[in-house]
Amino acid sequence: MIDVGSLGALRSVAALGTIARAADELGFTASAVSQQIKRLERQVGVALLAPAGRGVVLTPAGRALLDAAPEVFQSLERCAEAARSVADGTPTGVLRVAAFSTAIRGLLAPHLPNLAAECPDLHLQVTEQDPDQALHSVAAGTADLAIIHDADGLSPRLPSSLTHRHLHTDLGDLVMHRSHPLAAARQPLTSADVVGQAWVTSPPGTVCHQWFRRLVADQPGEPDVRHLVDDFATQLSLVAAGEVIALVPRLARPALGDDLVTRVLQPPPMREVSAAWRRSADASPAIRSVVAELLPGADVS
Repeated sequence: MIDVGSLGALRSVAALGTIARAADELGFTASAVSQQIKRLERQVGVALLAPAGRGVVLTPAGRALLDAAPEVFQSLERCAEAARSVADGTPTGVLRVAAFSTAIRGLLAPHLPNLAAECPDLHLQVTEQDPDQALHSVAAGTADLAIIHDADGLSPRLPSSLTHRHLHTDLGDLVMHRSHPLAAARQPLTSADVVGQAWVTSPPGTVCHQWFRRLVADQPGEPDVRHLVDDFATQLSLVAAGEVIALVPRLARPALGDDLVTRVLQPPPMREVSAAWRRSADASPAIRSVVAELLPGADVS
């Protein structure tokens, strides 16, 4: 009989490209993962991995095995969820959540006290991961729930084994010192209002930098970007000095204090935030409770 743990190890190695990276993800040593793969090869009687540079790739037999594996994992998870649901659907145990940083700060953390009160036997284990990585973790079984966002209007591509639910629309606002000339301007502001302004922005490759580039796309010449900073609290410390303005998502925005103000943009930059989980875990009381808390009234059936 095929060892399910070894099959899961093969899935992680195939997704990450090396035994070492799979070991890090699974919390094992590289030697232990290597032994799991060898055990699986003995069980099926064929080689499943082949060397490829510094990494490994699936052999045709390995690919055929993994193509059939999702049904195995989903059936096992449905069995486990059926057992958990017997206890009156009470959410218990540990729910592993992978989420991007601003969702942790602005969406998840504010709901943790209520979740603790409503579900005292449920414990969330939160790991910061970008959306693509979070989806991989859920698909691979190393996380149970992912909180993700779209990228420039394009939703992340979900594996067929996952389902998702929209949670929140996050908007971006301008933040400036209250003495800044734009603080007294009419609202909402447009791209024409920010011509010639000095900026602190998120680095290229982030959604917030895409928002910024779209906002200033029609301006002549290059915008005056004084600082590239990933951390939003650090951005706001530079804004508080009065020299620059920033474009900050509402989920990422800490308390502004007395010196800073926000101004709405038209059209508003936005990103859609969703929760994703394995279809085989649809009946999970823990997932249903967390999603319902993050989106009151959500029907996740």
